[in-house]
Amino acid sequence: MDYKKSKAPVNTVTRNIMDLCDETGNIYESVAIISKRANQISAQIKEDLSKKLAEFASYNDTLEEVFENREQIEISRYYEKLPKPSLLATQEFVEDRVYWREPQREGQKPVE
Repeated sequence: MDYKKSKAPVNTVTRNIMDLCDETGNIYESVAIISKRANQISAQIKEDLSKKLAEFASYNDTLEEVFENREQIEISRYYEKLPKPSLLATQEFVEDRVYWREPQREGQKPVE
C-alpha cells in the first residue's frame, strides 16, 4: 500500500472524541482498535523499508561508498516524510476502512 497517497495528515490533528466512539460506543475500544491497526501499519512500513535497504547492504563498505549512496538517502527521506502510523490508523478508522470484530460478543445471545 502506498501510504503517501493516504489522506492522513502529516501533523497532529485535534479530533472530537465523540466522533471516534460513534461506531464502537466506547472511546477505549476505539483507541484500542486504532492502536492495534497502527502497530500493523508500523510493522508493514518497517518491513518495506528493510527490504528496500537490504538491496544496498554491503559488507565491505569503503568510505567512498558511504558518501555516494544517494539512493539509500532518498529512500530514507521518503519514509521519514510519511505520516505516522497512528495518524494513518486514525484516518482509516474515521473513514470506516478498518475491519474489527468482538469475538467475546459474537457467541452471546442478543438481550431482549
